[in-house]
Amino acid sequence: MKVVVSWSGGKDSCFACHKALAQGYEVSYLINFISREFRRVSFHGTRARLISRQAQAIETPLVQYTVPPDMSLYEQTFKKAVSALKRNGVEGMVFGDIYLQEHRDWIERVCGELGITPLLPLWGMAPERVLGDFIEAGFEALIISAKADIFDEKWLGQRIDRGFLFDLKQLEQGKELDVCGEHGEYHTLVVDGPLFWKRLQVTYGDRVQRDGRWFLDIPRCRLKSK
Repeated sequence: MKVVVSWSGGKDSCFACHKALAQGYEVSYLINFISREFRRVSFHGTRARLISRQAQAIETPLVQYTVPPDMSLYEQTFKKAVSALKRNGVEGMVFGDIYLQEHRDWIERVCGELGITPLLPLWGMAPERVLGDFIEAGFEALIISAKADIFDEKWLGQRIDRGFLFDLKQLEQGKELDVCGEHGEYHTLVVDGPLFWKRLQVTYGDRVQRDGRWFLDIPRCRLKSK
């Protein structure tokens, strides 16, 4: 089956793509939505051109759409984007959701209306297993956004590895925290892994706090041979 992956540039969408490929699906496109105002992935804060670099490193075509500030129009934009890919032969769409039922309900409703098959390879897995398997598979990611009431500035840029998982579990004690960040506790950027033909070499920019979140800007990125 020819599929498109809902792509944020972070670990869960990347790992879902990896699993879909392992299950025999043909990943023909990555689809990414960015804010029209800031030209960045919402909540992640990732620059649009950085997502383009990822797609180049993975050697998979990227389709990128802007979303207006009024998020009530997101579904309309989403349907328009996926309908165009359906005309190109796409029959299914891959999502990185793990357990939030309201997200799955929306996915299944919208995909049903579009006449495509929703695929959720991570669904039902324990969050700690998702993160552990992601690390074990050889992916490399870093934190680029985090809730300021849970994390402080020093977490920005930290690599997702076994040490991170240990530190996260220590931080989890006494706090409502999902180790995979399923509730938006933190967001990541994947820079290397088994999907990547080249790795992303990034340059860290400013660290800013806005709307209760920390963000790490990455103004420059180049592809490096592995």
